[in-house]
Amino acid sequence: MVFSGGNSPTTRARFPRGEAAHYREHAVSLGMPQDAILVETQAGNTSQNITFSQAVLAEHGIRPRSVLLICKPYMQRRAFATCRRAWPEVDVVCASEPLRLLDYVQSIGDSALVIDMLIGDLQRIIEYPKKGFAIEQNVPTEVLTAYDHLVRSGFDSRLLT
Repeated sequence: MVFSGGNSPTTRARFPRGEAAHYREHAVSLGMPQDAILVETQAGNTSQNITFSQAVLAEHGIRPRSVLLICKPYMQRRAFATCRRAWPEVDVVCASEPLRLLDYVQSIGDSALVIDMLIGDLQRIIEYPKKGFAIEQNVPTEVLTAYDHLVRSGFDSRLLT
């Protein structure tokens, strides 16, 4: 198992030593053997999570045929598309904690921030293929219409500039 991630603006306060270190400690506390865990602590985005994890695995002589990416529920499509672009030779499955939107909003404590994060993630699903960061995915017209409406309504703090 590889835990990957440094910090982001939304995780720095919660995981001051980085996401990967926190999740490793939690897994060990739940009984995961320490020697079954690899840690990558430098990634600052999804592409780096994937490419840096791939490098850590290769350093240990591990060349998987398939990977399971665990991420936030709203990030599964982008994580999949990013992995397919960065690591096309593996089969990719994405999963997340089964979490209702309301429960996620309550865990973050700021509904506007959650909408901003969702809008930012959708923008990346649309834009990253053009930059070569991810494979292209179909985004339904109704979703694009809602996205445009929310951006016009001011939910833009997580948009790429």
